[in-house]
Amino acid sequence: MARTDDDSWDITESVGATALGVAMARANETASDSPLFTDPYAQMFLDAATARGWHPPTGVMSRRIRAIGNYAASRTKWFDEFFVAAGAAGIRQAVILAAGLDARAWRLPWIQDTVVFEIDQPLVLQFKQEVLAAHQVTSKARYVPVAVDLRQDWPKALEDAGFDITEPTAWSVEGLLPYLPADAQDRLFERITAMSARDSRIGVEAFSADFFSEDHLARRRERLEQMRAEAIEAGESAEDMPDPAQLWFNEDRPYVPEWLSEHCWDVSALPAEDLMARYHRALPADTTEGTMPTEFVEGVLADKFSQ
Repeated sequence: MARTDDDSWDITESVGATALGVAMARANETASDSPLFTDPYAQMFLDAATARGWHPPTGVMSRRIRAIGNYAASRTKWFDEFFVAAGAAGIRQAVILAAGLDARAWRLPWIQDTVVFEIDQPLVLQFKQEVLAAHQVTSKARYVPVAVDLRQDWPKALEDAGFDITEPTAWSVEGLLPYLPADAQDRLFERITAMSARDSRIGVEAFSADFFSEDHLARRRERLEQMRAEAIEAGESAEDMPDPAQLWFNEDRPYVPEWLSEHCWDVSALPAEDLMARYHRALPADTTEGTMPTEFVEGVLADKFSQ
């Protein structure tokens, strides 16, 4: 499904369906012998989507999801720790951008009086709330869904939902940036900065400078074609091997740590390889050459008016 500037989606289609792939990875990690985290809600979402006609990946595609499972688990654990550390620092307001099937509002040990805002497409948030309500699951924080596209005026929608611009906030940007046009990425960080009080925190899954380079994308396409050939040889359909890059906006964009540093954030960045080593995890050697061209960026906002 080709991307357009005003497209939208349900949980089982386009960008929405990628959330199901991530939920599948979280469910696999939860069921593993030594999980980095537990997410009992991931399987609930998968079961509900299957009941709505979604077909879980099988064969080569299923193995692909398991192959990147260590990366997905490390990413999840990093953002979990980001929010827990923000709470320990006294931050009681969190915003999860492009929340998808993230269940942190329900499973993390939020400090008392924390409010968690989730922003995503209306049908995605509706699906999540219906599934959790059906299982009588309640949030550990005060949960506030904000159904709006991030390419629209989400700051107004967030404030209308009760967001307090004077309070420090913990913001998460996970699994999002490639799905935004370059100019929308700039606006996203500009709006976050404008709405953040001093000592706010931001956690970002960012991408290396050459992530959108033709060389890197060519290697990805080559690997995808190999996987499709493997699927055909195994009697599977090549159509079951979609290319996530078709949902991306492959445009040059500013390097996130530099952008944040230039806009009053005190920033640190950790390459994915180092993050995974922290958790004693690794990728198979044949998965994007054994590495992921991503890094995990954390920032604390200094005084915006002092520079």
